[in-house]
Amino acid sequence: MAQALRARRPGVLGVHSLDHFAITVPDLGVARRFYEAFGLEVHDDGEALAIHVLGGNHRWMRIAPGPRKALKHLSFGIFEDDLERFAARLARLGIAASGGPGASLWLEDPHGLAIELRVAEKSSPDAKAVPAAAPSTLRGAPMRDAAPLVHPRRMSHAAFFTPNLDATLAFYIDALGLRLSDRSGPGAFLHGAHGSEHHMVAFAQSSQAGFHHSAWEVGSVDEVGLGAAQMARAGYAEGWGLGRHVLGSNYFHYVRDPWGSFAEYSFDMDYVPADFDWPSTEASPENGLYLWGPAPPDYFGVNSDGGTH
Repeated sequence: MAQALRARRPGVLGVHSLDHFAITVPDLGVARRFYEAFGLEVHDDGEALAIHVLGGNHRWMRIAPGPRKALKHLSFGIFEDDLERFAARLARLGIAASGGPGASLWLEDPHGLAIELRVAEKSSPDAKAVPAAAPSTLRGAPMRDAAPLVHPRRMSHAAFFTPNLDATLAFYIDALGLRLSDRSGPGAFLHGAHGSEHHMVAFAQSSQAGFHHSAWEVGSVDEVGLGAAQMARAGYAEGWGLGRHVLGSNYFHYVRDPWGSFAEYSFDMDYVPADFDWPSTEASPENGLYLWGPAPPDYFGVNSDGGTH
């Protein structure tokens, strides 16, 4: 499988991207309406749905029917010449892995969550996104009735619950080669060694595994706000924002989905180049969650896998 030259840290074995993840929900029609309102494309994928950005070929999420909302698997992208090296590392660590269709390995994390390592194009960015500025001779904001719809450009990251944060971090760092960006109370943020945003995945301590949110990159703070208004008009007004995070530094607005998890409009996250060692910190939740914005709602940290609201 030929791959274009992308950012890579020489001599380091590690996943390069969160390629996609899969969940189940009770009603695919409800899922389609939510993600289309959010500004994404929803394609049929057998009996499931595939979530893409507008005009994009990459599948970022797969949503299958199930009796309840549940996290099913995470799929990480790896470089083609790392497939055998990963197989050898997993064997050395005593982690059982089997080959999947195509060039991939399937294994489980310490809590039984299915993990795929698949040869794939690097979908994490190779540089920090640079916001575009409006020319000084043009009006910066349109009339309200002419405001464009927001369509995210890519999935920035996703966050999940885990029943044992320390065991989870050891697995994703030692086996998959991710790197710790920062910790804050019961949560931790991980980036890729081959160049990625401050976090491609995040984990929070909970009673069981689960899906908390997916974050989608937009082109400006204005688009974060426009996206929130777009979703409120569509009937999805619950959430949290507008605000700015401390760990990652991105501007955010979270929209609560029909199952109690979230989709986030995100802009201007910190970037970790492939040749840079990020100085990780440990912050208290009250100091590290957000710099400014409204206080998070009581339901923001709830693990809703297994139920609805």
